[in-house]
Amino acid sequence: MKKAKSLFGGIKENLPSGVVVFLVALPLCLGIALASGAPPLSGIIAGIIGGIVIGFFSNSNISVSGPAAGLAAIVLSGITELGAFELFLCAGLIAGVLQLILGFLRAGSISNYFPNSVIEGMLAGIGLIIIIKQIPHALGYDADSFSSERVFENGYNSSTILQYVSNVIASLHPGAIVVTAISLAILIAWDKVPALKKIKLLPGALVAVAVGILSNEIFKMTGSSLAIMPEHLVTLPAPQTAEEFKALITMPDFSGFMNPKVWIIGGTIAIVASIETLLCIEASDRLDSQRRITDTNNELRAQGIGNIVSSLIGGLPITSVVVRSSANANAGATSKASTIIHGVLLLVCVLAIPVILNKIPLATLAAVLLLVGYKLASPEKIKNFLAKGKFQYVPFLATILAVVFTDLLTGVGIGLAIAIFYILQGNMKRAYYFSKEELEGADSVTVKLAEEVSFLNKAAIKKTLKNIQPNSKVIIDAKGTSYITTDVLEMIQDFANIRSKEEDIHVELIGFRTNYNDYASDQHSHISINHRRAM
Repeated sequence: MKKAKSLFGGIKENLPSGVVVFLVALPLCLGIALASGAPPLSGIIAGIIGGIVIGFFSNSNISVSGPAAGLAAIVLSGITELGAFELFLCAGLIAGVLQLILGFLRAGSISNYFPNSVIEGMLAGIGLIIIIKQIPHALGYDADSFSSERVFENGYNSSTILQYVSNVIASLHPGAIVVTAISLAILIAWDKVPALKKIKLLPGALVAVAVGILSNEIFKMTGSSLAIMPEHLVTLPAPQTAEEFKALITMPDFSGFMNPKVWIIGGTIAIVASIETLLCIEASDRLDSQRRITDTNNELRAQGIGNIVSSLIGGLPITSVVVRSSANANAGATSKASTIIHGVLLLVCVLAIPVILNKIPLATLAAVLLLVGYKLASPEKIKNFLAKGKFQYVPFLATILAVVFTDLLTGVGIGLAIAIFYILQGNMKRAYYFSKEELEGADSVTVKLAEEVSFLNKAAIKKTLKNIQPNSKVIIDAKGTSYITTDVLEMIQDFANIRSKEEDIHVELIGFRTNYNDYASDQHSHISINHRRAM
C-alpha cells in the first residue's frame, strides 16, 4: 500500500513536470543514439526503460534516467570495435550486472565524498554547455544534429568555436528565430505571471510546443519563407505495420559473451555510468526543494536492472542524467511519479503519434533547454559562491571551466583535485605551524593542537618542532584535542623525551591523555608521554 502511494499518489501534481521532461528527453534520446552510431530507436528504448523501470525501482524523487551523452563516445567506439550493435548489447548486459553487484557491495557511498562546490560547479558548467549547444538550434542551425559536435554533458570543443560560429551565422533561419522568440516569451510568462503559474496541469513547455507546431503549420500553409523544413524538426521513426516496428527492435547476440573485448567494454561502461549516476544523484538531491536524500546503493541496483532490461530489448546504456533531472526539478516535480510519467509518454507517443511528434520544431525545444541552462548557471548562483571565500569558489569556478572545455568526468576530477588541495592546505594550517623566523628570539612558544590531529597535520607539526630553538620554552596544548593519530603522538613523544634533553628545551605538555584508545578509527594506539618538564 505504501509502495502504491509513492508511485501513483502524486500523478496529478507531477503530470506537468512529466510532460516537460518527455519533451526534453525525446530529441535527446534520438540525438544520443545517432551520436553513438546506434539504431535511432535504441535511444528511445533506453529513455522508456530509464523512465518506467528505473523510475519504479529507484527511490530518487527528482533524478531522471536515460541514454547519456557522456557514454556516447564509449558506445560508438565499442560498436566500431565489435563490429555489430548486437554484440555491443552483451556489453550492456555485463555493465548492468556489474552495477547490481556494486549496489549490493554498497559502493554508492562514495558519492558522500563529493564536495558541494564541485557538484554546484558541475551543474553550472552543464548549464553553460546547454546554452552553448542550444543557441545554434534556436537560430535554426541543426546541421550537426548532435553528431559532429560534443553534446551536453560531454563538453565543448573550443578549437572549433570560430568555424562553428561562422556556420551558425551563415545558416540563420528566420522562422526558427521567430518560433524561439515566441516559445521563450510563453515560457517566461508561465514562470513569472501568477495567474499562469496556477495552471499546474498545463505546463508552459507544452503550450510552447503546441504554439511552435501551430506557427510552423501556418507558415507552411501560407507559403511563407519562415516555414521550417523537416531537417529542423524532430525526427522519429514512424513504422506503419507491426512488422516494420519489429524490425526496429534489435536483440543481443549472446555469442558475444565469449569475446573478451565485450567484457572489457562492459566493465568500462559500468564504471563510467556508475560515476555519472552518483554525480547526478548528488546534484538532483541538491535540486530537490525538499532536500530529500537518495539511497545511492539502491540507485546503483536500480540502474543495473535498467541496463539489463534495456540491453535485452535493444536499448542504449542508461545513467541518471543531469539535463533531464534539472528540467524535472525546474518544472516542479515532487516525486518519482514524474519520471515514470515521462517514460510512459515516450512509449505511448512512439507507438501512437510519431507523425505529430515529427512536427515539433527543434527551436521550440531549444527554448525550453535555454531556460533550464540559465537556471543551472544563473549569475546569482555564481555571485553567491564568489562570496564564500577561495576554499569554495576556486573549486567551483575550476569545475565549471573544466566541465565546459573537457567533459563531465574530467571536469569533476579536476574540481575534486583542487578541492582536495584546499582541504589538505586547510588541515595543515590547523596544526598551527610557526616559521623559523617567528620562533627566533621568542621567550615562549605555544603550539595549540586542533580538535582532531590526523596524518594530514603531521607535516606542519613536524616543521614547527624542527624550528624550535635550543634553550627555549615550548607549551604544547592539547586541551581541546579529542584525537591524535599515533604517528603524531610518537613524534611529540620523541621531541619531549629526547630532543628537548639534548638541546635544553623546556617543554610543557597540557591536556594530553594517557592514550587515545577510545577513538574509533585508531583503536590500537596506546602512546604515553612520559617526559614532562615544567617551565
